[in-house]
Amino acid sequence: MKKLRTCITPQQQFLYGIHKPSYTVCNLRAGKKVERLGAIVGAIEGESERNNGDNFPDGTLTIPKADWIFEIPNPFSFRGTTFIDQEWADASAADYRRISLPVKEQISLTENLKEAGVQISLFSKLPSALLLALATCSTDPRDLIHLAELCCQLETDSTGVPIGLAYRRNKHGRVRPIIENHALFEAVANNPSLPDSYKRVMVLRPGAQGGSEIVGEWPGNGESHVLEYLRRNSYIAGGHYAANMADDAVRYSIKELSAADMQGLRHLYYQRTYLRLAEQLAINLPTEQQELSPEHLETLRLTILHALNDQDIASPATLWGWNFGFDYAPSGYRLHASHQQVHQQYAMIPETVGAYSGDPESSCGELPAFGCGDMVAEVIQHYREQYDADFFADYIGCIKNNRRMDGSNDREESLVVWQDEQVMLFVPKAQTSQWELQLMALNDEEGRAVGNILEADPAMRASLDRGILLAQKALAVLGARMVTSIEYPKRITSKSRKGDPGQHLLYAFLPRLPESPGAFSEAQLRFINGHYPEDFAAVCRLHLVNSGHIPLD
Repeated sequence: MKKLRTCITPQQQFLYGIHKPSYTVCNLRAGKKVERLGAIVGAIEGESERNNGDNFPDGTLTIPKADWIFEIPNPFSFRGTTFIDQEWADASAADYRRISLPVKEQISLTENLKEAGVQISLFSKLPSALLLALATCSTDPRDLIHLAELCCQLETDSTGVPIGLAYRRNKHGRVRPIIENHALFEAVANNPSLPDSYKRVMVLRPGAQGGSEIVGEWPGNGESHVLEYLRRNSYIAGGHYAANMADDAVRYSIKELSAADMQGLRHLYYQRTYLRLAEQLAINLPTEQQELSPEHLETLRLTILHALNDQDIASPATLWGWNFGFDYAPSGYRLHASHQQVHQQYAMIPETVGAYSGDPESSCGELPAFGCGDMVAEVIQHYREQYDADFFADYIGCIKNNRRMDGSNDREESLVVWQDEQVMLFVPKAQTSQWELQLMALNDEEGRAVGNILEADPAMRASLDRGILLAQKALAVLGARMVTSIEYPKRITSKSRKGDPGQHLLYAFLPRLPESPGAFSEAQLRFINGHYPEDFAAVCRLHLVNSGHIPLD
């Protein structure tokens, strides 16, 4: 059997490789073209200009001691391998507080035009690429108001405050808002500096983005308000839902997001999942059109668990994700999610999907329906076959026993950012995003691994909600503005299907950083990193303590 590629070992110590390169290079270049590159400003005596002579060496090149490169197999083999350059990581280790992104620059074209004595009408003459750059980068509400008025037709009251969009019928007879520049519209509407009154009429008011039905609500009590939308025709078959902050609870930054908001966003996820499972199990549902209280939700969860001992279900896996952040390149490439307003998406995945080969009307069998948590289950199975050991027990042991990769004994060593009795927020040894964090559900009171949200009791669900919020807060305070969050769940067990009892529910938080595009390395699942994971854990703890989100140990 082929050996599983993972950094987890039954000895509960992380195992990884270190490249210590020393090599020679045969020089096949025949000629030279030494040229002046430019003058040296502030040159020392006898030195006035720079040339490219170093680029044309003679003879064989000897590289006796290049930088060490750490090669860390991801705990989960399907997520590839992480590579850390020693020189970069040592520089961060010397001062891990430097791990951050700069504060967003304050930009105002309106003010610049005013100072230069140029008419504001210049906005309408700017090329599309500059308009798009301004829409994503400006921090001046006046700029964004001008851009909003350029990209769509707004209705305003007598004071000029927007009250709606203008609509017309398209060639198919459908009523649609009048938007002249869709990319500019999206970019402006997703800029946090746009006044909330514009955000509401452009994208936040129910119905502004289309006819998606509202099928759930977390009460608007002045503190928080969340709406659940059905995405009827979605790339996720069978019912795809989104929990969005409502237009009277505008959240365009993680700093604004509260624990009550997170509770509401997640409550709607738990509620919809439990309701869909109850429907499959023919459990009586509430007849009144109202949300379930937390107490009723827990009663329903326990009823479902009991019923699953005797019945099977058709959709035994959950899907949950969250794209926070939005950006457009001036060239028109969208760089992240379709909507920055805080929203989480969820669905359920069936056991199988009908198989076809050429004739879409005639099925030739079944295929397993894909769920990302299934790949975790496969790793667990292969690990047990190879080592006769429990993968997650060893993974948790590796985290607890962690030692720094650089061998230093006087620097931070823990990978754990925060934990309580139910969950652990930590930095994975092999980060697939330079700033990746993960949240793991631990064992319940009876010592059983919690593998999905159906197995999570109220205390576990509350800890998961807090852990997700803390992960987002930690990344945001470091300057992350685009973060993808995903859930890796265990399949929900039923009468005939038993999931792996050792699979823990896991969440991954993956920031997109300005100088880390997905290029050929990432396409090969080779992830390049510039810091040791222990130092990233340290800076996350530091900022969460300083901001009052977690206590100082």
